Parts: sequence; structure tokens; C-alpha cells
Amino acid sequence: MLVTGLLLSITITRSQSYTGYLADNYSGVHGVLSNPASIADSRLKLDINLIGTSLFFGNDYIGINLSDAFKDFDETFDNAKKEPSDSNFLSSNIDVLGPSVMFGLNDKSSIAIFTRARMFFNINDVNGNTLEREGGYNEDEDFFIDESNVSGALNLWSELGATYARTLLDQEQHFLKGGITAKLLVGFHNAYIKGSDVTVNYEADSRLATTTGTLVHGQDVSGDRADFSFDGAFGIGTDIGLIYEWRPNHEEYKTLDKDGKTIINKGVNKYKLKFGVSITDIGKIKNNDGEQGSYNLNTTQSIDNFEGDDLKDALNDNFELTSPLTKSANSALPTALHTNMDWNINSKFYVNLNTDFSLVHRNNLNTNSVRNSLSISPRYERTWFSINSPMSLVQDIGLQWGLGFRAGPIYIGSGSVMTNLLGQTSKSLDLYAGLKIPVYQNKLRDKDQDGITDKEDGCPDTPGPVENSGCPWDDTDQDGIYDKDDQCPNEAGPKENNGCPWKDSDGDGVLDKDDQCPEEIGKPENKGCPDTDNDGILDKDDRCPKIAGPKENKGCPDTDGDTLVDIDDACPKIAGPVENNGCPVVTEEVQKQLNNYAKTILFDTGKSTIKPESLSVMVDIIQILNEYPNAKFMVEGHTDSVGSNATNQNLSERRANAVREFLVNEGIAQNRLTSVGYGEDKPIASNNTRSGRKQNRRVEINLIK
Repeated sequence: MLVTGLLLSITITRSQSYTGYLADNYSGVHGVLSNPASIADSRLKLDINLIGTSLFFGNDYIGINLSDAFKDFDETFDNAKKEPSDSNFLSSNIDVLGPSVMFGLNDKSSIAIFTRARMFFNINDVNGNTLEREGGYNEDEDFFIDESNVSGALNLWSELGATYARTLLDQEQHFLKGGITAKLLVGFHNAYIKGSDVTVNYEADSRLATTTGTLVHGQDVSGDRADFSFDGAFGIGTDIGLIYEWRPNHEEYKTLDKDGKTIINKGVNKYKLKFGVSITDIGKIKNNDGEQGSYNLNTTQSIDNFEGDDLKDALNDNFELTSPLTKSANSALPTALHTNMDWNINSKFYVNLNTDFSLVHRNNLNTNSVRNSLSISPRYERTWFSINSPMSLVQDIGLQWGLGFRAGPIYIGSGSVMTNLLGQTSKSLDLYAGLKIPVYQNKLRDKDQDGITDKEDGCPDTPGPVENSGCPWDDTDQDGIYDKDDQCPNEAGPKENNGCPWKDSDGDGVLDKDDQCPEEIGKPENKGCPDTDNDGILDKDDRCPKIAGPKENKGCPDTDGDTLVDIDDACPKIAGPVENNGCPVVTEEVQKQLNNYAKTILFDTGKSTIKPESLSVMVDIIQILNEYPNAKFMVEGHTDSVGSNATNQNLSERRANAVREFLVNEGIAQNRLTSVGYGEDKPIASNNTRSGRKQNRRVEINLIK
């Protein structure tokens, strides 16, 4: 019959293969099936999967008691609880992971190569009453079937996949890794339907069946494909994923080698919380050798027309095409979003929360889609053994409770075994099992907790620094200071003195540790420091350690009492203002008096020789200069205009220098005096008169400001 053909030609899927196992940190190559980032920073150096299979069947129509199957298998389905509705679904999934390998390229990157065969079967919105009577319709009785908008798809294909994953961020407690998988897809078989307002009304008296609605049907023309030829069906698929790990105790997983280089302990899980997100099965399979037809079902005909026909023949022989046959629709992969959170309670116990959401509409043409699910799974995990017990809430199926374990190369489990064993009715069955060859990362041990791995530690049972290959330093003199830090390793001494006994370098009876002047002999009451001038101020604090002075002057005297101590006073014996460095200031009156004296200095005619009668004047000048010891003066020579200019210039220079030399010889510092001759250039009176010329023949001594 038509309805029989419909149901037997259609397929569906479930959410996730290998339920509970993929969260295991030692699942290796299997991890890429749900998140390609999982193999970066893996607990395995190498993982070779030999064979693994995951099977699933689920529905919301029939629930069986698994215990009945062990009593009388023939009665299992007779006693089953059925819940027909207008939109029941059936689903199945077979996922075979063939020879596959995963290995690390370096500290940050890993790759995986895998082979995989998959079958997805789903039928949606099927009338459960049709299933209720399927195989039991009596042709002698009237019946009516309303399938409305039934849809479904069957796809069988293989995958050759390559995954690359690497660490993206490793910064203290924050760790992020990402991965991508590229898959070559080869289709073996596909068939699909999508109906609209499909009904069947059968009248037993006339044996006529009236059908209504439209139906789209497609499948590969040659049936099951037996080779990997790209002429039939092929495509490209992609998976992408990210995983973030929070590692608050990241420093605990770092050890050192004998050279002090940091080594990360790759054999242990470092996270407290792990968050993953991925999108899998992005892509389509291009069906090159398939046909698709859209059929008008609105007709009445004898039921005998359908005897022995499969769905394709029944449609072509008995119904009208609404348009010419076209190429089959591409098979859309069951694209899904996966999120995962893993809580590391301690080093052995974990709790995992996983969600799977379909990203494609289940009623799209030739489309397989996962059923949304939420699962929480406690897990005990060690390197060679783990056990998990997932509890899942699957869309339209309900709560499922499973159990799985891994022991070295063997893994086996089910996402619903506990529900099936303990429950009265089971609407899904699933099982996974496989065999692999895992090669685990080495766990770095540090028994003495000195931060150096035992393999590199020269004294693995006794803590010691890396500088000494993990062994403790010697302490020959037993003073509590290691020989490497002890400046006197054979003689006990305090830590404050670098392991040496205290000395008295200056021999004044005060130990260096208490002696504020360890290189100078001093008195104990002065903390080992001298006070040479006995003014009560220690030499180290005394600005004038050899001359007694008051404390307020920091041990220096102030002889002239002008508030500047002698060592800062340019004129320590003559009081003067601070702004003039303690020396008296040359006033205008003093300057005038000085020049009055200088103008009376007499020279031999036409010469620079000072006449003896001017000696008293020179003495007066010297007395004035001595009263201003820091003042500097210019000795200027001038002449009248009698004679040549050159002669006068030379004479003025010689007379000025003669006065300067006289003063220097009498004790005036030569750096205080400068001489210059102006000749006849600076007259102070007229050279036309005798008295004027006399005034112009003069010497001046002026303050240099």
C-alpha cells in the first residue's frame, strides 16, 4: 500500500553520538566529533581509534518494557505502550568511527585524521494512528488515514575528516583553544519525502482508495551506491569550535627541569571550569544521480493498483507529476550548535552540562536534523579508567538515564541503559562501544614539592633549589646559612653579617655592627666615632672636626660674628653681609676715597717708576684693599695729550701695571687686581691748560662689579 511505502522509505536522527563519552578528557580523537578544539592541549600524546560504533533509535509513539524482551521477545511489542498522535516522529542514527588518529604537533597544536560512516533516519509529523494499524488494515473494512504534512529523510554517507586545533591564549588563569575540521563527504544512499494535506480514504465495498494532497519524493536513481565515486554524491563539510578554560591554580601545574626551564605538566587537567561551544556538520552532499518528482495525489483508484509496488513505482504508476522530474535535492547535514560546561570538582570527580540544538528546520526538504537535548553527567575520571552517568532530557522523548565507562583501550556505554532497565516503558534505545590504542601524556611528579620534577631532581625526596639540582645546600659551620651564601662557611656567624663573626676593624673596642665609624678609632660613648676638637660633635657630623665650634653651627666657629661660619665666610675675620659671602661691601664713598689716593700717586717724568714720596699713599690704598678682601679692582692708567698717542698708551699701561705689581708685592692677591692703560683717551679735564693736563696724568683704582 501507499502508506506502507511512505513509512518504509523514510529516516530520522538523534542529537549526539557516544553520549557521555565525548566529555571525557581522555576521549582523544572522539572529541573532535562534538568540538574540534578539544584535541589541543590533550591528555593524550597519541590516540588511535580502531573501530567504534554508536547506535540510536528513538520515537514518541511506542514505549516498550525491556524486561519483556528477556521473557518472551514475541510479546514485547504486543505489550508495548503506544501513544499515537497526529504528529508522531521516529528517529534513528548509526555513527561508525573507523580507523582514526590524533596526535600533537607541538606544545600548542594538534591534528586528527578520521574516517566515519553515518546513517540518519527521520520521519516527522506522521499520524500515529497509521502506525497503530500498519500491517493490520483489513481490506474488507473502510478506513481513513490523514497524514497531513508528513516529511522525512534518509541519508547514508561516509566522511574523511582532518582536524587542526591549537592554543589561542595561555595567559595565567585564562586559557583558550580553537579548532576546525574539514570533511570530504561521499554519499551512498538518500531518499526523502515531503507531503502536503496527504489523506487516504478507503471504501471496502468498491475496493477504491481516494487519495488527496501533494507529495514530493526523491532518491538516488541507482539505489545504494557501492563505491566512492564522486559522480554519484559528494560534498564538503565543516565543524568549528572554541573551548575556554579557567585555571585559577595554574602555577601548581608548572615545574622546572634541572636547568630551571619551566615545564608544563601535560598529564593533568588544569581547569576548574571549562566552557565549550561548537557548530558541527556545516555543509551539504550534492546528489548528482538522483531524481525528484512532485506528485498530485488527488485521485480515486483500485487498491489492487498498489500490490507489489515500492513507493517510487507506486507514485510513478498511479499518480500524475505536477512538473517534470528534476535532480534530487542536496542532502543537508544535521547542522547543530553544541555547548558544554565541565566543572572539575577535584582531580577525579567532574560534572558536565551539555546542550545540543538543531540549526536546521526538521521539515526542510531532504534534511536531517538533531533533536534538541540537555544532559548533565557526573563523571569519575582517571588516566586509565573513567565512568560517567548522563541524564538527558531529549526533545519529544523525555528523560533518559545512561551509563558508560572507559578502561584503557575499551569504551562502552549507553545514554538510556538505566532508563531501559529500571523504567516501565522505554521510547529510545542507544549503545556505543569501541576499541582504541591510547598513548597518554606523562604526569610530572614532584614528591618533595620543591618545584622540580622528580625525573630532573637530584634529590627527589628532599626539597632543594634548582640551582643545586633540587638538592639542599650544605651548611658546614651549622650557623643556619647555606655555604653558597656564607662568606665564612667554616666559621659560624650571624645572618646579618653574611655568616661571618663580627669584627672590630679599628680596634676601638666597639664591634663593627655597633660601630658607626668602623674604620676610625672612637670612644664607646660616641658609638665608636671620634670627636677630635672635643666640641661635643662627632667628627662624622662636624663640619669643622679640627676646630671647636657650637652645635648650632655644626661644629664650626664664626670669628667675625656675621652669622656665616668661617668655612663658608669669604672674609672670616671681617664681618660682612651674607649676600656678599660675609665680606664688607665697597661703598661709593670708599671708591671715591680710593681714587682720591690713587690720583696722588707720582711717577718720574716720562717713566713708570713710582716716586718715593707716594709710598704713604700706597700704604693707605693697601689698607683700604685689605678691608675688602673679596673685592676685585681694575688699576687704570691715564696720560695727557702731550706726545704721540702710541707713546702715551704705552706709558699709561706701564704705570697701571707698576701700581698693580706694587700692591701685589705688598700682599694683595694678584687675582683681585687687573691693570689697563687708556693713554690720552679718557681725559677728565682740558689738555689745553697746564692744570688740566696735570689732572689727566693720573691712576684710578675702580671696583670691578
